[in-house]
Amino acid sequence: MKPRTLILRTAGTNCDKETAHAFELAGAEAEAVHINRLLAEPGLIDRFQLMAVPGGFSYGDDIAAGKILANQILHHLRDAFRAFIAAGKPIVGVCNGFQVLVKTDLLPGRVAGRGGQTATLAHNDCGRFIDRWVHLAPATTSRCIWTQGLPPVLELPIAHGEGKFVPADDSVRQQLWDNGQVALVYARSDGSPAGGQAPANPNGSTDDIAGVCDDTGLVFGLMPHPERYVSPFQHFAWTRQNPPPEEGVGLRVFRNAVEHVRSAVGAGV
Repeated sequence: MKPRTLILRTAGTNCDKETAHAFELAGAEAEAVHINRLLAEPGLIDRFQLMAVPGGFSYGDDIAAGKILANQILHHLRDAFRAFIAAGKPIVGVCNGFQVLVKTDLLPGRVAGRGGQTATLAHNDCGRFIDRWVHLAPATTSRCIWTQGLPPVLELPIAHGEGKFVPADDSVRQQLWDNGQVALVYARSDGSPAGGQAPANPNGSTDDIAGVCDDTGLVFGLMPHPERYVSPFQHFAWTRQNPPPEEGVGLRVFRNAVEHVRSAVGAGV
């Protein structure tokens, strides 16, 4: 039996089909569930073993990117989401989904002894929307189950206007590193740190942070789009790769979560 993935969607979500496809390629089933359906029936979440909050522009990014959807979750579904995580079930938020999870305080979660929202994703330093590919390096000390086994340098596309990761203060920043909650960082093509400098760091994120997890390693948010590179033919230079890889590196992210569920949640899944 394949693990089931809840793909949360609402007005403005536009990466739900690609995200569902990525989970299906990784060996899971995927079902798009509108937020209104979940609000009406919170127990629906219990039928799934994985969850994704995809990219897009939920509610047109009114107020701030991801804020309205985050408030719906925070005020009506918080207990259901926390029970989902407590049951050992992974959640990923990509781009707008990352913004949502940060503004619900599920990411990075309780850090440096404080609850509530401990980070945000602010406007890019360049002041405009960025749509291109970036180099990334997995943090070697990360506890994130989604990034295990990734190569030391990888490429993924980004597409965002509010992607600058900013922790609440320096104590939160340091605790994220100490806890192994920094999962991905922006890097140069050789894997060396971006050092906060564009274009390697595309948005000015603190410590070049591109993705973080919670303290369980189950909840993962990132600004780059792994679902947009699950096939080698999605790479912008695939015709010059000789030979091209068997699969896009983004697929590893989804396969990690599916394999985790199969081993940790139950052998019968």
